[in-house]
Amino acid sequence: MPPAPSPGSQTARVTVAERAARVRFRRAVALMLMTLVLPGSAQLVAGNRRVGIIALRIWAGLVVTFVVGLVVGVVWHELFLWLAFDTGALLWLRLLLTGLAIGWALLFFDAWRLGQPLTLTMPHRRAAIGVHGVLCFSIAACLLFGAHLVGVQRSFILAMSGDGEATGAHDGRYNVLLLGGDAGAGRWGLRPDSMTVASIDADTGRTVLVSLPRNMQNFPFRKGSVMEEQFPDGFDADYLNGVSTWAMDNTELFPDSDHPGVDATISAVEGITGLKINYWVMVNLEGFKDLVDAVGGVTLNVRQPIPVGGLGSDVTGYIQPGVRKLDGHDTLWFARARDDSDDYSRMARQKCVMSAMLRQVSPQSALTNFADIAKASSDMVSTSVPASEFGDFLQLALKARSQKVSTLSLVPPMINTAHPDIKLVRSKVARAIDRAEGDAPAGSGTKAHADGETVTGGSLGSLSTGYAANESDDLDAAC
Repeated sequence: MPPAPSPGSQTARVTVAERAARVRFRRAVALMLMTLVLPGSAQLVAGNRRVGIIALRIWAGLVVTFVVGLVVGVVWHELFLWLAFDTGALLWLRLLLTGLAIGWALLFFDAWRLGQPLTLTMPHRRAAIGVHGVLCFSIAACLLFGAHLVGVQRSFILAMSGDGEATGAHDGRYNVLLLGGDAGAGRWGLRPDSMTVASIDADTGRTVLVSLPRNMQNFPFRKGSVMEEQFPDGFDADYLNGVSTWAMDNTELFPDSDHPGVDATISAVEGITGLKINYWVMVNLEGFKDLVDAVGGVTLNVRQPIPVGGLGSDVTGYIQPGVRKLDGHDTLWFARARDDSDDYSRMARQKCVMSAMLRQVSPQSALTNFADIAKASSDMVSTSVPASEFGDFLQLALKARSQKVSTLSLVPPMINTAHPDIKLVRSKVARAIDRAEGDAPAGSGTKAHADGETVTGGSLGSLSTGYAANESDDLDAAC
């Protein structure tokens, strides 16, 4: 009968087995951590060296490219803007992130295989599975989510961008016509509810908002335009916001235009203001509330109760006075309410909404709510701005955040909207731009009304004296 093993020898064998198990576990975890830090290094030391070398070279190339790109982008911001708005670059970036997610996940699975999980004890195997799952899922999920965001951005650019050609600044300024589209029930055709020219300094971003009343009449069109040929003595068929409808009813006069209504409106705005329009942006006002909700609301100074719901008996409630953060629904009604108001007070409120959006939508909030903003914007905006110009206008928008916004509204009592004095209109526009550029003589600017003055329809001022937000060198102060 063989002698029984001594307790000491059994303990020694158990200790050796436990140590070996711990070594195998540490090796398995180390291979996965190596794959996390240097993809391909696990294969280089314990697997297919060729695969490891290829993976490491790809990883090194990506790291070098990222670092160089980051340094260049910090010095030359246009690189980031090109990457953010070039649809070709975005497509390649999306494919790269997707491929990187798949490749990295495969390397993690191979590192798991190289760790010989079947040789691990059950507790160690469970722990290794947990580590592997967390690392593999986290890396792949982050990369795939990044690819998704890039795809959203690309779709946003494709949906938003126009097919027009890029145009240069005129006299150092970009002039963009902002149209608030209003095609409500019972209305005949698409009639712009608001028309504002954003005249933007091409270097500083300093912006002048020139608003035109929708009820202006008897105005000229740009020389040589189709509309000028039809109405050589001025437009006497409707108000300014009816130009679009007239053109849409006579599309045969615009054989080369994809947007005859907008093109006709542009010729009217150019004839009135003397400004050359570079691009146009049409905003669906009903969709605007989705954009406000996407950015988390907007804070506005509500000076009087603002009716919500329509006119008279259609009013369903009121936005109460005070500095309030409004959601999309209430912000839209703040901008559009007509009950107990007039068109010019309404225009002043709309300018205050524009100013608040410009000031309050930060790059950080835009990134945080990027997907929602992209979806809301693509649903509410159409434009002639080509994708190649988006980066430049984003730069100008960022510069404009730190600048005062000037306003000029071509409304009574300054302008007779039934029979406008076009020479006076153009001189006022030129003077407003000169003030914004610092070229106007001292004392020629306008001032916001002081607190305690008349408030009409939620705006500082009155129809007889004018509204502060409609003509001001500092729109924020007037709101």
